[in-house]
Amino acid sequence: MIRNRKVIGIIGGMGPMATADLFTKIIENTKAATDQEHLHVLIDNNTDIPDRTACIERGSDDPQTLMIESAKRLEAMGADLLIIPCNTAHYYHAGVQAAVGIPVLNMLEITADYCQQNGITCAGLLATSGTIDAHIYEPYFEARGMRLLTPTRRGIENLMYLIYDEIKAGRNPHPERLYPEIMLMEDDGAQAFLMACTELPLVFETGGRIPFIDPTLLLARAAVAAAGGNLTPEPEY
Repeated sequence: MIRNRKVIGIIGGMGPMATADLFTKIIENTKAATDQEHLHVLIDNNTDIPDRTACIERGSDDPQTLMIESAKRLEAMGADLLIIPCNTAHYYHAGVQAAVGIPVLNMLEITADYCQQNGITCAGLLATSGTIDAHIYEPYFEARGMRLLTPTRRGIENLMYLIYDEIKAGRNPHPERLYPEIMLMEDDGAQAFLMACTELPLVFETGGRIPFIDPTLLLARAAVAAAGGNLTPEPEY
């Protein structure tokens, strides 16, 4: 039995495939030769949590209440740290953190740190309209002297269609609809693109001439490290 390792809790359901992707990346980024060398992970896949973008933009049902319930449930089950596989849900990060006595890792802060450490001074933000319009990422990047570029309104509409009408709906996704927008941001100086909706890594690949950075992957690796697991070598973008 391997001792002195922490239990990871995932506040999931936002959406289910993104939750499964985060869990998979925790497994894939843990250096382990046996079952017992992997980490203990608790997942609360509560799909009743209301849509985050709808609440931010239209004042619909508040997701924070159920996010806090999930956090407390995971804490009571023995979680030592929590992670949230939804970028837009980090709008409520402070409220969730205040409700529990264990750390809630911040995916946005982790992503900004990674970009700074890798010399990125300007990045393109691919995200939901809730994340973009609420400027959730900007404080973390501005505090580190980095610039974020956001899509045009047409580009945001295409992102929302890809995320909600194709990926979340289980339909065949067409990420190529975003290529013109990506080219515009590249021309404006983007050195990398943030897949800042946890559905996007399901259809985009990391790497390439202009790297696509996966915050879900960065969160998974941060969780493994925080829990005392052995990390696999860091992937190269």
